[in-house]
Formats: sequence, C-alpha cells, structure tokens
Amino acid sequence: MEQKESQVPQLKLLVLTISAKFHAGYFRISLSLCSQVLLWKTLDEPSDDVHAFRQVLRLLPYAVFVLLWSLALFSLVSLSLIYLLRCFLHFEMVKNEFLHRVGVNYLFAPWISWLLLLQATPFFTAKTVHYFVLWWAFIVPILALDIKIYGQYFTKGKRLLSGTANPTSQLSVIGNLAGARAAAEMGWRESAICMFALGMTHYLVLFVTLYQRLKGSNSVPHMLRPVFFLFLAAPSMASLAWDSISGNFDSSSKMLFFLSLFLFLSLVRVCFYHHESVRDLSCYFS
Repeated sequence: MEQKESQVPQLKLLVLTISAKFHAGYFRISLSLCSQVLLWKTLDEPSDDVHAFRQVLRLLPYAVFVLLWSLALFSLVSLSLIYLLRCFLHFEMVKNEFLHRVGVNYLFAPWISWLLLLQATPFFTAKTVHYFVLWWAFIVPILALDIKIYGQYFTKGKRLLSGTANPTSQLSVIGNLAGARAAAEMGWRESAICMFALGMTHYLVLFVTLYQRLKGSNSVPHMLRPVFFLFLAAPSMASLAWDSISGNFDSSSKMLFFLSLFLFLSLVRVCFYHHESVRDLSCYFS
C-alpha cells in the first residue's frame, strides 16, 4: 500500500516534467508523418501518368498505407494530448509560447497535421459530413491564428513583419494552403480560392522579407536551421492546392513545383557550402 502511495507523486512529477519540457515544436514529428501519408495517397491515386515510381508504389499492399496512416494518427493524437496537458498544467508557458515570434508559428503545426491527415484518410471521402465537420474544426484555429499574426503586421510597434519574420513564419502560409486544398477536395471552389489567395499573398511578402535578409530574418538559432527547408514546403503545398482547385496539373501548378525544386537545390548547396566552410575553418585552427 505504501509503495503504491509513493508511486503516485513520482508519476505526477513525471507528468509535470514532460509537459513542462514539451512545446509546439514537437509537432514537426506529426507534420512530417502526415505529409508522407498524403504524398503516398497522391501518388497512389488514378492518373494518366505511367511513371515507374507510381507502378512500384501500387505493388505494395493497401494495408501498408493504412498502417502508415494509423502511425501518423497515433503520433498526432499522442502529441496533442501531451500539449493539452501542458495547457492545463503550465498555462503561462503556453502564453509565452504564443507571444514568442518563433513559437507562435509552430501553433499552426498541429492543425496543419490534422488537415493533411484528413485529406489522406482511407475511411471516408471528401464529400461526406464527417469531412465537412472536421474541416471546420481544423480550419477555425488556423483562421484565428491568421487574424492574430497578420493583424499585428498592420499595426505599428515591435511586432512588424520586418522585425519578426523568420523561416517558421511560412507555417502560417502552409496552413492556409492545406486548408485550401481540403476545401477544393470538398468542391468548395470559392472557399479554396479565398484560402489560397490569403496564403499566397502573405507568402510573397514573407518571401521577399526573408530573401532580402531584413532585420529579424537572419537571427535563427543553429538548432532551428533545419526550418529553412520550409522554403520549399510552401510552394510545394501551393502546387498541390492549385492542382485540386483547377482540376488538373496545369502551368501554374508546374511553376510552383519547379520553384520548390529550385529552392530545394539552393538549400542543398547552402548546406554543402556551410559544411565545407566549417571543415576549412577547423583545418585552419588545428
């Protein structure tokens, strides 16, 4: 009996410790898994393209896709529950995260993950009531965060775009584009175009701000350097969204795809150059 009573405080301490160290940045795990699930479903859909990669993918059992989707769902539910505990047990930390110029952008990640998982679900189609209700449940928080983030850029003060922009700011763009694609899958063309226009307008301004290395855009910690690959995520999602809106992979979708491909090659070159520079400096100082 005494042993069980001693285990209760230890369990409580463990929950408090995990929830305190957990932050929205961990939703990158679910974001990557859900993206892979959507990629698999997109490649497995009927198409006139007879590329060999599609043929190989279709040879795999359908159960593998369901297993991957279930794994993505399990990771997203687990992360969401832990973050919900953080909201109840450490509300001040969540509030500070909401006010942080990097942390607030990661609050888009769970809702983007849910939208991607919804579009890749194997259990019901986009024309069902379940899809409609879940789309609204996931898109409302994104719109609320849009109003909060975009609204601060129109006011004077310390929260101007030129002072707070960083690569994670593109998560808000990806959220709008993911919502646009999901709306297009339901047949809501006007809503999809609205979300697409909102996301691309912000993306153009944000891209120029980051590209010119204005104040704030260059101050990214070394630990967060992998977020630079979000540069190719936004045009890639835009390509998929416009494909669903227009009904075919037209010239606009191809332009966005080739832009993301160019940005990917540029980032690979930057990573290689940075690695070579570090190696040269280490040789110089040895």
